[in-house]
Amino acid sequence: MAQRVKTDWLLFFTVVAMVCFGLIVVYSASSVVAEVRYQESSYFFLIRQIGAAIVSLAVMMFVKSRDYRMFRSPAWAFVGLGVVLMMLVAVYFADPRAHRWFRIGPMKLQPSEFAKPALIIFLAYFVALRARVINNRYTLMPAALAVVLLACMVVVADLGTAIVLVATAAAVFYVAGMERRYFIVAILGGIAFAMIAVVSKPYRLNRIIQFFDPEYKVLSYVDPGGTIKRYTSSSLATRDTGYQGLQSRIAVGNGGVLGVGLMQGKQKMLFLPEAHTDSIYAVVGEELGFLGCTALLAGFLIILYRGIWLSIHAPDDFGRYLALGVTASIVVQALVNITVVLDLVPTKGIPLPMISYGGSSLLSTLTSLGLLMSVSERTG
Repeated sequence: MAQRVKTDWLLFFTVVAMVCFGLIVVYSASSVVAEVRYQESSYFFLIRQIGAAIVSLAVMMFVKSRDYRMFRSPAWAFVGLGVVLMMLVAVYFADPRAHRWFRIGPMKLQPSEFAKPALIIFLAYFVALRARVINNRYTLMPAALAVVLLACMVVVADLGTAIVLVATAAAVFYVAGMERRYFIVAILGGIAFAMIAVVSKPYRLNRIIQFFDPEYKVLSYVDPGGTIKRYTSSSLATRDTGYQGLQSRIAVGNGGVLGVGLMQGKQKMLFLPEAHTDSIYAVVGEELGFLGCTALLAGFLIILYRGIWLSIHAPDDFGRYLALGVTASIVVQALVNITVVLDLVPTKGIPLPMISYGGSSLLSTLTSLGLLMSVSERTG
């Protein structure tokens, strides 16, 4: 007898509304940049994002219509992860400067974005398979190896995505019942990994220093010879690392409660770096104010609510961990982006899911949400 499938309309309409909202804000944030910086039509970025949205929504609907249990196989878990790892190796050579994108004509593909759904499926499969012996070394060591290898490949060019991957894995293993001692070791290992990743790039270290010690008073006391300051100044990317946070605060402050009005924002006019990508939440804050930001946060809270509910009520372990992984990945990424824009943490470039410009990010996010909807529609 075929299983009865019921659409999760709350989750579905929330996702579609957020994608549509994202298209509107992308146009508002990018129109000036497209004309002034790229000498293109004001609709340049919007047209590209609409194309990405059509493809991504089609993929989401396809994944949504499939029984999520079809992904519970070694082929999807290991081959998917392996393909992403090979893409990350290939992009290192294909893009020798940034190590981020494959360029296919006018299109760009960012492999690190697809590490998220690949890792989610792998974790759900592996943890469900080993759920009864989650604290066994034959469970922890292979899983840790996979997560560390993937994170190390991603962190070369994208620290933000690596943080999201590690946080997603931590959430899944914590809920699966990892013993506290192992979890503490994992947290300490994650902190060490983040510190090494930050120190390995001068601009990353400079962002941390300027966030906590913008006048270099503490640094001058700790490093009177100036070795660290010379190191952090060795890259052009280290200049004005506090500028983005300042402009973001100005944008959000200008918005007040109701905002200055859609399309009326001033900070996006080349004052706010990456207004249509990493800083798009600041554009929302300026043009739609506190109410617009709250409405956007409500969308992510609905995804969080549905994801947590499904991680409790899904009919099997694979479905529970799949729902948890998708939810953690999207919510953590949104949290990182928003806290960076509000200048609560050091600057880190990472897109706001479903809102920021970027086809790879949108495709990755909606593919993951298609998995979440598949679980929801097969949960009684």
